[in-house]
Amino acid sequence: MTPRQWAYFDTSVLVKRYVKEAGSGPTRRLLQRFRFLSSSITPVEAISALSRQRASGDLAPRDFLAIRSRLHKDRAYWELVEAGDPVLRQAEELVQKTNMRALDALHLASALVFQSASGLTIPFITSDTKQRDAAHILALTVIWVE
Repeated sequence: MTPRQWAYFDTSVLVKRYVKEAGSGPTRRLLQRFRFLSSSITPVEAISALSRQRASGDLAPRDFLAIRSRLHKDRAYWELVEAGDPVLRQAEELVQKTNMRALDALHLASALVFQSASGLTIPFITSDTKQRDAAHILALTVIWVE
């Protein structure tokens, strides 16, 4: 059995795994197809997004607790790129060159650093339009989830 290929999942897509919204079906299929790779900031960013949904009333408190528990269990299967010096330096360069948002730069830098260190070319999966556009500029292979 051939191991599944890595793919970098942005938080915008990961949240669709836990909250039923546009793109949830394709996200689940992508998570079955690829090994999960993301930034070490992803768990914090995901909980933040889910907390905002809870605060706005879009997510019931009971559902939030169940999703949070599932997310913590799923982390055992994730590979997270540490937001250490190489990623931070790369992100800083990206922000200066492209004027992108800090969290987008950290995600894109994490994918670039992983590719450089591993020698692998991996897809970058996102549902964030600004991040998609920046990933294209950086010549990353993008899988867009609407």
